[in-house]
Amino acid sequence: MQTLFRKLKNELNEDELLHFVVAEADNIVTLQPFRDQCEPIFLFSVNGKIIAKINGANAPLVNQKIINLVNEEKKIAAGELVRPQYHEIVFVDPDADDGGEVLNESVNQLYSIAIIKPDAVINRKSLEIKQKIIKAGFVIEIEDKRVFTEQQVRDFYHRIAHQPDFEDFVLFMTSGLSHILVISQGNEEQPALGETESDPETEAKEIYEDHLAMVTTPMMRKKRDSLEEYLERQHISQFCDVEENITDVNRFIDMFFPDFKNMKNLKLEKILALLRPALFQEKKEDVLKIIEDEGFKILMQRQIVLSEEEAQTLCKEYENEDYFGNLIEKMTSGPSLALVLVRDHGLQHWKELIGPGSVEKAKEYLPESLCVRFAMEELPINQLYGSDSLEAAEREIRYFFPPQSTLALLKPHVTQEQREEILKLIREAGFEITQMKEMLLNEEEAGKIYSKIKGKDFYQDVLEMLSEGPSLVMVLTKWNAVSDWRQLIGPVEPDEAKLLSPDSIRAKFGRSVLKNAVHGSSNTYEAMESITRIFEEFGPENPEGN
Repeated sequence: MQTLFRKLKNELNEDELLHFVVAEADNIVTLQPFRDQCEPIFLFSVNGKIIAKINGANAPLVNQKIINLVNEEKKIAAGELVRPQYHEIVFVDPDADDGGEVLNESVNQLYSIAIIKPDAVINRKSLEIKQKIIKAGFVIEIEDKRVFTEQQVRDFYHRIAHQPDFEDFVLFMTSGLSHILVISQGNEEQPALGETESDPETEAKEIYEDHLAMVTTPMMRKKRDSLEEYLERQHISQFCDVEENITDVNRFIDMFFPDFKNMKNLKLEKILALLRPALFQEKKEDVLKIIEDEGFKILMQRQIVLSEEEAQTLCKEYENEDYFGNLIEKMTSGPSLALVLVRDHGLQHWKELIGPGSVEKAKEYLPESLCVRFAMEELPINQLYGSDSLEAAEREIRYFFPPQSTLALLKPHVTQEQREEILKLIREAGFEITQMKEMLLNEEEAGKIYSKIKGKDFYQDVLEMLSEGPSLVMVLTKWNAVSDWRQLIGPVEPDEAKLLSPDSIRAKFGRSVLKNAVHGSSNTYEAMESITRIFEEFGPENPEGN
């Protein structure tokens, strides 16, 4: 490992960014959980926060991790990348009798629940609110969008139930889509690097030729506002309600996010992956099998023939190589396969799985990588591509899988329990619920959705069915949304759906042709017309990103 660190020190030549230190677990209280372990542990620290660890002397993994972090810091310094929200690794002594209880108690105190109310969602303020929360150093651990039931509103707002206008407030909170956020404190405010101060107990001898890329000096911290105080100072508290009582927070997390406590250590990340034309033609099934075996879920995929400009953008790292022109020709010669993948720590895992950009480097540092396994003689490059950062992944996914919206309707006969099941199916299919409201569809409102069947003989039967109770109207957004929603709901007749598409929504929840549970727009034009009529305020929340 010493040889590897000397090599990295010389090749990267980043003395301001990269430091190696050795720390003895027996002499540092913070590292107590690692005492009496026979294998070395490599910890990676950014700005005094330990964000990753590797057990054992795994040279290829350590090498790739250091290179990735250094490259990331360069891009941040150049303004090309926003610093990611790292989740700090907390060390807990597994042998301590009360270790688990102490950890749980501290974790409970970290969380708050924030609800962005329907008027803010309708007026497209939710993104602005979330950005301000993140900018202040808080971390949005998980979020959901839903129309509250009356009982959920009464439970969450029980402290103001005595107020004279509470019943009107309940009606307001159940009238449209709200955003529910679970938020943690994240790191407390930190001074600039020049203001850091070392703790004598944790000082370690710097050894630039040995062991680990990390900075051990903890930051001086100062108290900051609570989430509620921060929202008030930002003059947005009227749009967002906060619950910070530990008991109530835990109760509402269990209510809205029942799997959260089991998944809180997961960091699900979406990335763009791409199989270049030659690999796609020859080894597609082999690669997809490996992707599945490595725990990735394929959210979306499409074949695409890249333009010359698109190929040059994706191959920018090779632009100074002699073979660049030949590479662009190969990249535009046939279809590539673009994939949206999701997995716990998906970005880093994909990078380590596929290896570096050149076959030569992969053979030296990561000989087991897919770069080496699927190398092609015609070009000395990695035949797989992956997003360089989560910010890049978001941009690339939006570019290659441009979002489309469709109108969806859950009909009055669908019970509350069935609604929850259908909403779960919608989310599992990769749809984002962009807008949602519960409404009684009278003849005027129904005409905004069913305009193309107004003259049909059965239209009065449709109106009668819709008048039986409130419907749930939604805007669903994803790539290819109109077609995917039509496929998910299945044929119009439930009996036919059970035969031809047994897993569809109509097969599971439909009763008859009229009461077939759901409705969906037939094409993109009809979808946008209906959305505009029902949700007059509907528009892109972040137009710059479209």
